[in-house]
Amino acid sequence: MAEQDGARLIDEIRALEDRKSALAARQARLAVAFDQLQRRQQSEVGIPADQLEAGTGAQIALARRESPAKGNRLLGLAKALVIEMPHSLAALEAGQLNEWRATLLVRETACLSSADRSSVDEELAPDAGTLTGLGDRALVAAARTAAYRRDPRSVTQRAAHAATERHVSLRPAPDTMCYLTALLPVSAGVAVHAALRRHADSLRSDGDEHSRGQIMADALVERTTGTPGGITGIEIQLIMTDRTLFQDDSEPARLPGYGIVPAAWARTIIRDTASSAPTAAARDAGIADAGIADAGIADAGFAGAASGNAAVNTWLRRLYTAPGSGDLIAMDSQARLFPAGLRRFIQARDDTCRTPYCDAPIRHHDHIIPWHEGGTTSLTNGQGLGEACNHTKEAPGWTAAPSPAAGLRRHGTELRTPTGHSYQSTAPPLPGTRLDLLNVQSRGLRRRLRRHAKVLKRARAEGGWLLELATIGHCVGGCRA
Repeated sequence: MAEQDGARLIDEIRALEDRKSALAARQARLAVAFDQLQRRQQSEVGIPADQLEAGTGAQIALARRESPAKGNRLLGLAKALVIEMPHSLAALEAGQLNEWRATLLVRETACLSSADRSSVDEELAPDAGTLTGLGDRALVAAARTAAYRRDPRSVTQRAAHAATERHVSLRPAPDTMCYLTALLPVSAGVAVHAALRRHADSLRSDGDEHSRGQIMADALVERTTGTPGGITGIEIQLIMTDRTLFQDDSEPARLPGYGIVPAAWARTIIRDTASSAPTAAARDAGIADAGIADAGIADAGFAGAASGNAAVNTWLRRLYTAPGSGDLIAMDSQARLFPAGLRRFIQARDDTCRTPYCDAPIRHHDHIIPWHEGGTTSLTNGQGLGEACNHTKEAPGWTAAPSPAAGLRRHGTELRTPTGHSYQSTAPPLPGTRLDLLNVQSRGLRRRLRRHAKVLKRARAEGGWLLELATIGHCVGGCRA
């Protein structure tokens, strides 16, 4: 009996996976149809041809609860599958490919012309089961080989162009760690890794007890920053409450560019880098000892050059928040551009891009209601946005307005797309915000959400699955027709 139950569960998992693939194919067809509709509507109102796709990908991404910056990639994937790769799309509809593996096929044929890409799709014929059982690497290798046979020059040019996209990025990792990633030409990457490895092997042969990986990581930090600890004249901001800093409170701190860090870790990093005497800048500003002994609230920034074993200077800035909601107290400006102090306020409040589902770094300090439409240069009318999201917001048909989050009283915005759909964005709670008060304030909102979830659950039990299956069947039948 247990074996039969296990087999049934596996069968259902497989069936659900096939349905996910079929729904992904349906999304691709809908995305292409929406793009064509938007192009036609925008063309009718006189928008230039080179701007017809502005904001289309972002609307698709928001509907999928993805960052708008990912929208153009999603739309590009949909176009490639629907227009140029019918065999891959059919395999996706039938569950022979999942969306990720279809993405790999599209990516590896991106440098080809439409005709050559269609030829590769026909050669690989994923809908005939030719790729069944292949791992991701084998699938990529098959696509690359077929692409190179069709157009070796384009594949070679793509490899040469890839070198121009080299960059370094930083991503958070668990437990106050991070991933520092470099995209490099293969020769440069291999050379860097080999040099670090040789250095680690040399130290280990001299008796260093650290692991090879630890030594390589330490050497990378030291050779890049010039100091063993890695903290030089670059400012690192920690946002925390006075209770966390001075009273050993457990309220977590926030490190811009990383996220939430434990309170004990934040205190340790300050103690390890704070100087034992106040800096001249701190004395001139009237701030007490920039070490741990004396006061300040909320924002501890590190700056100053370190040499040898000299400590790194630390000084504090006060950030005042509203009781209960934890929102920063507003300040206004008569200028069109946000002054430095107001930009710092917005940066501390928003932390990352405020567009829903986007967590890109803040690049632009934006007027929610544009300046030329009467918007003020104020904390209420300001928000931090990524560069791509700010350009999308300025596309025709997009509007935004300040909108206090329901029941939370923190800074909120409402973003409305050309189709009339609206999306809410709420500033993240600052360290020290009392979540119990927020929970009381949002109790009515939670009740409404629970009631809505019960309605959906009841509808699904009374025929929701049949509706979904009918939709899939319509898609597959319509696609094959």
